[in-house]
Amino acid sequence: MDFFMSQESLTSLEWILRAIFGFIFLIIIAKLMGQRSISQLRFLDFVMALLIGNIMAHPLSDEGLGLKGSMLTMGTLVALYLIGVYLSLHSTFIRKILDPSPIPLIDNGEILYQNLKKARVPIDSLLSELRKQETEEVENVALALWETGGEISIFLKPQYQPVTQKDLSLSPKGFDLPMPVIEDRKINQSLLMKVGKDEHWLHDQLKTTYNVTVDDVLLATIDKQEHIKIYLYK
Repeated sequence: MDFFMSQESLTSLEWILRAIFGFIFLIIIAKLMGQRSISQLRFLDFVMALLIGNIMAHPLSDEGLGLKGSMLTMGTLVALYLIGVYLSLHSTFIRKILDPSPIPLIDNGEILYQNLKKARVPIDSLLSELRKQETEEVENVALALWETGGEISIFLKPQYQPVTQKDLSLSPKGFDLPMPVIEDRKINQSLLMKVGKDEHWLHDQLKTTYNVTVDDVLLATIDKQEHIKIYLYK
């Protein structure tokens, strides 16, 4: 285990052992960080980007370090990367580790809170993605998936999909974007003040209309007509 310690020089085998240990260690760290940290890169590509960037930086900035070790390390990492890609193509188990399946965040208009926690996606980020795709209501969504690359795919229910040209003769309704008055059990005080309401009114609405309390609510939205819609923890 001498390759763990600082030394004046390392053998070729010790460089290779360091590369293997670093590769496995960073895979574990990246998995612990979650899919949110991977952004648009695939999981295995993310690990390689971290490793190669750091390996190249040190020998190019420190004259005391030779290129032999870095070349051996990078060669080992590329071999491990190719092996990982090959195994992911031929093994379902390995593919699930290196390229996880999409995580459903909304199913038939219902927010899947446990999957939000698993993907580490806060409510406001989910709502932001819905707004980007011009979706006003969570209940309009048939399915929303947190993809491996970090983006959210949204599929609307058939009745809420874009209209065709023959529908343009219909009189459109005024646009009304519901605003989140409760997010993850927390009341948005500034929004309540904006609509001229207070906590007492909100608690009363939850009790009389839905027979729930704020502690039961994952998300509650209010529109210009002061209609409240709630989504409970599932």
